[in-house]
Amino acid sequence: MSAPRASIILPTLEGEAHLRRLLPALARQELPGGFELLAVDSSSSDRTRELLAEAGADLVTIDRADFRHGATRNQRAEGARGEFLVFLSQDVEPVDEHFLAGLLEAFDDPRVAGAYSRVLPRPADDPLTQRTCLGLPEASAEPVVRDLDHVDSVRDLSPEERADYLRFNNVASAIRTSVFREIPFPDLAFGEDFAWAARALTAGWRIRFAPRSVVYHAHTYSPRQVFERYRVDAAFHRQVHGHLVRPTAWSAARGFLFEVRADLRFMRESTTALGVARAQHTLLSPVLRGAQVLGQYFGSHGWASGPADQATGRVTPRP
Repeated sequence: MSAPRASIILPTLEGEAHLRRLLPALARQELPGGFELLAVDSSSSDRTRELLAEAGADLVTIDRADFRHGATRNQRAEGARGEFLVFLSQDVEPVDEHFLAGLLEAFDDPRVAGAYSRVLPRPADDPLTQRTCLGLPEASAEPVVRDLDHVDSVRDLSPEERADYLRFNNVASAIRTSVFREIPFPDLAFGEDFAWAARALTAGWRIRFAPRSVVYHAHTYSPRQVFERYRVDAAFHRQVHGHLVRPTAWSAARGFLFEVRADLRFMRESTTALGVARAQHTLLSPVLRGAQVLGQYFGSHGWASGPADQATGRVTPRP
């Protein structure tokens, strides 16, 4: 049996609702050479495993306590037969049948070790979720290629530059299998994708952002979830890059005002008929953005420390 062109590595946990969108979208992919689906489920109690079996996935089940973002993906990739490894979150949804082909186009350049997709919100997402997602670099339509040809080391970059330069996103990414055998994901509590990008770039490889490959992926968070999500992220950037997202109370206050104004402007300029939802989200914006910048401020200063401040363990800032 010939090897497929790609091996999709898919961690799952209580993913039934998400897989009802993802699995049919994968079945529609038009990829010469095809792909295999290698799933690892953290002992879901819903129909996650049944749906994966129906889709023909090669499934491994682990205890929930054993899941680690980097190590679990490394272990599931060990038996992969594809030339490329495609890493997906269970709650992504490819926009069209060219998602995989568009992502793997990046490897036409033999120096590219890894590539990641464009990420957009779903059309039905609420305006605050849409605005947050569209404001991220992964929502851009412009391709980006990064290498260290003109930089001696990633440590020569400023903390802010380093945080941006090492951007890689395992929500929807691909890595050349031959490179991954030499440079697997570090066994970190959080940010295994950023840390992998640092190692690949240091080894002389390139990273490419491939916006022709598009997925829907966005989270609607409660204020408590927003606080924790941004605290974990800011703690990661403080520890790994030395970058303080919100170094002072004044920067947090300015950030709060910026985010709320951006929300209001986005809703005012939105072509979607918001109706009553506009008033609801206008009132919700200060609550969510307040939780966001407080999380960033606490994470920047190591307060309310949690899993992101440990060398090992599990955090789940993204499904």
